Amino acid sequence: MLQQRTRLLSSIVGACAAAALLAGCGGGPTPPPTGNQPTQEHPPSHEQTASTKQASATYGAFEPGAKAVTYNPALVPTGAKVDLTSQRTNGRTKITVNVHGLVPNREYGAHVHTKPCGATGEDAGPHFQEKADPVKPSVDPAYANPQNEVWLDFHTDAQGNASATTEGAWSFDTRQDAKSFVIHETHTHTEPGKAGTAGGRLACLNAEF
Repeated sequence: MLQQRTRLLSSIVGACAAAALLAGCGGGPTPPPTGNQPTQEHPPSHEQTASTKQASATYGAFEPGAKAVTYNPALVPTGAKVDLTSQRTNGRTKITVNVHGLVPNREYGAHVHTKPCGATGEDAGPHFQEKADPVKPSVDPAYANPQNEVWLDFHTDAQGNASATTEGAWSFDTRQDAKSFVIHETHTHTEPGKAGTAGGRLACLNAEF
């Protein structure tokens, strides 16, 4: 009887050892399968599509090819600096401007204009408008407002520095009539007959939006 049990146990151990050579015994790790494996599909990305445009320059006198021009050095001194960033994300645009070295503790108006900077402030053309006012000049609050136009008014600190940010659904990606950023003499008016006006044009920056 003991010999039979011994032979039976030996047979089981031998069978397990043989099986281990093929598939492993006792729940050991299974070798990785060979051959081409199906590629795991990744879920679609939900990241927003974004594009950023930047313009940085130092204001100076007009010359052909100048990126930033001052028309009134008493209020926008030669050597003052400007940095503008336009970031478009899923149909909306966020515009931020930083200025350095202007007159301290002073308010300025600022807008996006339709044409590039030129020898005079008027060369930059009118304000960009998402929906164009059929009456020119545009002073109707229904058209001259910070949603239909792009207003970036600011007030400088004691060092002459300032920043401003605005955001809207302007269709810059399908149009070619937003070419410059213009600093004006006063904050922008909002009342009928004066809406959108902000005094003289002090300086201009060529920029893309």
